[in-house]
Amino acid sequence: MAPAADREGYWGPTTSTLDWCEENYSVTWYIAEFWNTVSNLIMIIPPMFGAIQSVRDGLEKRYIASYLALTVVGMGSWCFHMTLKYEMQLLDELPMIYSCCIFVYCMFECFKIKNSVNYHLLFTLVLFSLIVTTVYLKVKEPIFHQVMYGMLVFTLVLRSIYIVTWNFRKKVPPIIGITTQFHAWWHILTGLGSYLHILFSLYTRTLYLRYRPKVKFIFGIWPVILFEPLRKH
Repeated sequence: MAPAADREGYWGPTTSTLDWCEENYSVTWYIAEFWNTVSNLIMIIPPMFGAIQSVRDGLEKRYIASYLALTVVGMGSWCFHMTLKYEMQLLDELPMIYSCCIFVYCMFECFKIKNSVNYHLLFTLVLFSLIVTTVYLKVKEPIFHQVMYGMLVFTLVLRSIYIVTWNFRKKVPPIIGITTQFHAWWHILTGLGSYLHILFSLYTRTLYLRYRPKVKFIFGIWPVILFEPLRKH
């Protein structure tokens, strides 16, 4: 049997700049990294339902965009780990930057009037995304992407801590899971964390807009937010 690194499957030789620790094509000939691929379902299916529910509730478009952006990240990551092709790697990594920029915008706009637009912040985030995209396409260095993504995540963490310690309490449901694939576990945690971040941002925003948000757990496990506007007298 050839070494895992030399094994080829349906998608041919690896062209991505990263090849994770999972043995390639060990489960099926059609998927290079099986567990790293299927674990992306948590970033695809729940956010799709979140986007649909946001449309039904008439929420601001920024939160619909947040859910859809997370879905795009999950789909891109699925394609990347399924094929280990460079083009699919970009489909995974660049949407990570774009989605995080949307998350940052939502967090910094939680306490503004409904449907307001912060053009300065919007311009800054779009410019940041364009610069990161341009540089990354030229240098093709994964560390650059990881540093830029880390900066956005760090910004989100600081802003979230600020909001929680300032005026709100954050409730995080316990999530228990077992896996032997560490990168697949990374997908589950980042997908769950991103989904919970959207819920937290949405809860903060609707509370500020004087709605009555409520956290409901589907099957007693999966958190969603339902709300009803204050009645006008």
